[in-house]
Amino acid sequence: MATCPICRRKPAVEAYKPFCSKRCADVDLQRWFTGGYVIPESVDEAPSEERDED
Repeated sequence: MATCPICRRKPAVEAYKPFCSKRCADVDLQRWFTGGYVIPESVDEAPSEERDED
């Protein structure tokens, strides 16, 4: 049985899968809304205005 990805202690419940409770599901949703899950931007890239010059 898989564990909850938020609290990592309790097994997932069918009603809130893959989470163990409504609370953990809401925590995950809040992280999405506030930008908690972000793919980091590469620092090595030049700004777009420098790339467009020919």
